[in-house]
Amino acid sequence: MSRKGWVLFVTLCIIWGIPYMFTAIAVRELAPQTLVFFRTLPAVMLLVPLAWRRGEIRPALQRWPYVLACAAAELALPWVLLSHAQERLSSSMTGLLIASVPLIGAVIYRLAGAHDPLDARRLLGLVIGFVGVAALLGIDVGGGSPFAAAEVIVAACCYAIGPLIISRWLTDIPSLGVVSTSLSMTAVAYAIPALTSLPASVSAETVGAVAVLAFVGTALGFLLFFWLIAEVGPSRSTVVTYVNPLVAVLLGVALMGEPFTLGIAVGLPLILLGSVLGTAPTRRSAVETRDEAARVPASRQT
Repeated sequence: MSRKGWVLFVTLCIIWGIPYMFTAIAVRELAPQTLVFFRTLPAVMLLVPLAWRRGEIRPALQRWPYVLACAAAELALPWVLLSHAQERLSSSMTGLLIASVPLIGAVIYRLAGAHDPLDARRLLGLVIGFVGVAALLGIDVGGGSPFAAAEVIVAACCYAIGPLIISRWLTDIPSLGVVSTSLSMTAVAYAIPALTSLPASVSAETVGAVAVLAFVGTALGFLLFFWLIAEVGPSRSTVVTYVNPLVAVLLGVALMGEPFTLGIAVGLPLILLGSVLGTAPTRRSAVETRDEAARVPASRQT
């Protein structure tokens, strides 16, 4: 991975590790659909004028079916599912379940013909990772909220599909145009449900949580995510979820008073190890990548 790729990766890991805590705060007073709307609206107001001035809205609208699919997979569906799930699940549990995204992605990309062959190491990684998810669900969710856990798993599937859509049909479209258009579509979709379920009042804590989700987790996060996909590809871009659960667990335990459970202790290392092994490039693909890089002029390797 290039230096630029590492910078994008580390920054995005941190940015997308904090939304679970702020979502847990916001859903105390806001309905899931209301939170999704107010998470997208400020980002729309910030990004759309900028994208319009740069002429990046029109190219995105010309590819609107794929942008709509991207919006559904990356925003509209997972955000409402995660918000609803976090009414009953802790932020650390939610973040750890989302760590299954690379595992799910490895299977989806393989079926779609967009992934390297599954060698023994990758297959072992998938088995280990899914055992970790099963351990987490069996120990911590067995008598709790299985429906909420299922919502998070569906959201993880959406997050795994999103990069595939972007890499196949949207890489030649300016990222700012795709992000702003996707956010606009999501805001429009949730406007009426959100405005008809507004609470009588909200605390300053909730307002602050929504602001962080909108401007940091959404506007900035998705711009960095598109740049990361362009830099390292769709499969490796999902590897940000290796670190996201660590950030989510640490914040949940340290700041939200959430317990560090046996399920987390067992599932966390298994999921992370499985994700690393399950998405690592094969020896052949690594050699091909180096050979391809050697053929690229030095001025294009920065």
